[in-house]
Amino acid sequence: MLSLMLFGNMGFQISDELLGTFVPILVYWVYSGLYVGLGYFENYRLHTKQDEDEKNLVSKATVVKGVLLQQSIQAVVAILLFTVTANDSQAAIDQQPSLIVLARQFVMAMLVLDTWQYFMHRYMHHNKFLYRHIHSQHHRLVVPYAFGALYNHPLEGLLLDTIGGALSFLFSGMSPRASIFFFSFATIKTVDDHCGLWLPGNLFHMFFKNNTAYHDVHHQLYGSKYNFSQPFFVMWDRILGTYMPYSLEKREGGGFEARPAKEYKDD
Repeated sequence: MLSLMLFGNMGFQISDELLGTFVPILVYWVYSGLYVGLGYFENYRLHTKQDEDEKNLVSKATVVKGVLLQQSIQAVVAILLFTVTANDSQAAIDQQPSLIVLARQFVMAMLVLDTWQYFMHRYMHHNKFLYRHIHSQHHRLVVPYAFGALYNHPLEGLLLDTIGGALSFLFSGMSPRASIFFFSFATIKTVDDHCGLWLPGNLFHMFFKNNTAYHDVHHQLYGSKYNFSQPFFVMWDRILGTYMPYSLEKREGGGFEARPAKEYKDD
């Protein structure tokens, strides 16, 4: 088992498995905290701060507790997964995969995660029982913000995010060390999609059609049957007819607004 040596001669070691489990959680709160600070700049917001405070149906304290619960479940599942796949993971580490292999693993993991989340997410919208009792918890955030990205019902968090992550790890064949970087990247992307800010120079907005404005449309009433894809690509929405085009317009008083194409909004 590879491990990371810390604190010089103190000999304190943290395994790749533990880093793969807890680094994405740390990244979630650090990156979210950055957006909390930037959220006070109204010129970059997709909704006003007043809308965030008044339209959302759940308190921020409740959101924090919900996210911490999901991350706790996620950590337990990750540790179990790493334990069960320990021999295979060691073999992957011993092979020292090339950059090409790592890139292939990352793309495979992204496609698996996107596919799983699209169909699970869409089903939770179309099944009235699941939406009412499970998925509607996430949609209490009508105006999304960064640290609410993983605010879900615990069952949804397990089915959609945790199992989806486990499948992407298994099917891609990546090692625990590679997973540190993949799941940290996926976490940053998920937080970014929910941050509610349209920042100049944001690389995610440049390279991904599935971005902050795209997912914001889904959180609005008129977009609840569209834009199910997350967190990377929009291919399943395009293939299966659930893609809602939008335009980004400047809002009077500062900031932006993601407006759907007229024919979709009229529907």
